[in-house]
Amino acid sequence: MKTELDHKMDAVMAAMTAEGGPLALGSIARFGRELPIIAGAPPTLPAYFDHYCQQHAGTEFLVAGDERLTYADVHERARAVAAALASGFGVGKGDRVGIAARNSPSWIVLYMGILMAGGVATLLNGWWQSEELQASIEDVGCNLVFADPPRCKRLAAIGQLNATVVEFDDLQPVDTALKPILAKGAGEAELPQVGPDDHATILFTSGSTGQSKGALSTHRQVTQGVFNYLGSAMMMLAIAAQDGQEAGALQPSTLLNVPLFHVTAEVPVMLQSFAIGRKLVLMPKWDAEEAMRLIQQEKITYFVGVPLMSFEMLTHPNRHKYDLSSVADIAAGGAPRPVEHVKRIDEEMEGAPLIGYGLTETNGVGTGNWRSNYLAKPNSAGRPSMPLVDLAILDDAGKPVAQGERGEVAIRSAANFQEYWGKPDATASAYTADGYFRTGDIGYLDEDGYLFIVDRKKDIIIRGGENISCQEVEAALYEHPDVAEAAVFGLPDEKYGEVPGAVVHLSSRGAVTAEDITAFLHQHIAAFKVPAKIWLSDDALPRLGTEKIDKVGLRTRYRALANTEAA
Repeated sequence: MKTELDHKMDAVMAAMTAEGGPLALGSIARFGRELPIIAGAPPTLPAYFDHYCQQHAGTEFLVAGDERLTYADVHERARAVAAALASGFGVGKGDRVGIAARNSPSWIVLYMGILMAGGVATLLNGWWQSEELQASIEDVGCNLVFADPPRCKRLAAIGQLNATVVEFDDLQPVDTALKPILAKGAGEAELPQVGPDDHATILFTSGSTGQSKGALSTHRQVTQGVFNYLGSAMMMLAIAAQDGQEAGALQPSTLLNVPLFHVTAEVPVMLQSFAIGRKLVLMPKWDAEEAMRLIQQEKITYFVGVPLMSFEMLTHPNRHKYDLSSVADIAAGGAPRPVEHVKRIDEEMEGAPLIGYGLTETNGVGTGNWRSNYLAKPNSAGRPSMPLVDLAILDDAGKPVAQGERGEVAIRSAANFQEYWGKPDATASAYTADGYFRTGDIGYLDEDGYLFIVDRKKDIIIRGGENISCQEVEAALYEHPDVAEAAVFGLPDEKYGEVPGAVVHLSSRGAVTAEDITAFLHQHIAAFKVPAKIWLSDDALPRLGTEKIDKVGLRTRYRALANTEAA
């Protein structure tokens, strides 16, 4: 049975999306069918920036330490970067331009400038090591990369890189950081006209097949994703007004505490902020007490991060020292919250808990579970996000299963990505013929249409919201000359949800230690991918009748062993 909040949400969204409403719907053809779009959404990201930076020109946008920039400040600098890219670097429509850096105002200005110059903003994972960076840069044909000093060192370690690397000092104020880039420009430049079907962004996703794939989205797909999030925000504001709650006097504001190369930070946090005039307070590195200090100082109204972040604030011994009452919602994404955490946030903190579920390939759009509904069903990812998401549970043949039965979670919307760059076969296998994106997650819908995710079809580990391909870690292990066989799987972890574990059989007993292998991996893959525990097996790893390593059996055995060792 629908809750009272469900009924209100449905009624408000129906009014907003009706003809003449602020989110009136149109449609677009894809996969041989008409998909709904929000007709009033700007067709491209440059148009989106132009409109909302003008509307909120004098409003504070970015806060980074002592630096404070308005929307007009940021837009002016982005236009200057776009002109420099076109006139000095030769960037044209469709050129992939990489950013490999920590969060900073200059990162955001570069992102905007790349898009305004007609380029494709290619968001490189700042945690990657040299080999991972090289593989992804070359995979998508990225010929120009802007990098902060630590990433420049990693890129410099690559013997031959088919890309020009330009360093910018992101720890400096934005004008100082961008000075070397602007200096190469030749003044004013005519920027290309981009359209809604032109390429806009590439984000990298770790699937089950090893190396990260570049997920390409068009301008329309990104702006539709942003506006679907905006629709949720407008819906909840309207419901609050119906319930007699006056709009707060505080400027909407949030911490930018997750990396901008992830879709959560890019779409619902950074991009959505333009439309609502929201202030972004940048955190260079996550620290729970620093987050609480900034919440109090900047009167933060909305908090979002991986579940671990809100849990660390909830359980911090100094939480009572900070006034966190400005926060209305405490959101999470990237991984499920334990049920007990949901209850404790509601009981012990003033902000209401909520959770969202989406993927890089869906531009973050998927489902949402809000406030009282989340408390009633704390282990659910919620209902499909209105108005664009069509969610289905499919069998292996791509056919819908009966309500309540388990199957693969699939999402269809106009915000779904265009393709995996240069991988038509992977793109084709990711979509059903009628346009549902196969998420690789196993779940079911209850009688009220709430999604419950119960397993994963893909061979991935989710460590604190960060996806890790087991095959990629296994491939890195096999690069070690003494590793004969390897199997990687997830181990339960109280802090991160799960972490990688590995069993290794050596070509020669005693050739190296587990510590030696760990040190080797740190040289080749990002630290978060390195197994937290490596067991050395004297015996060859068990195999199935297909001659594949029996990973399910190994996982069961070594998870139990890990529990015993921890006891």
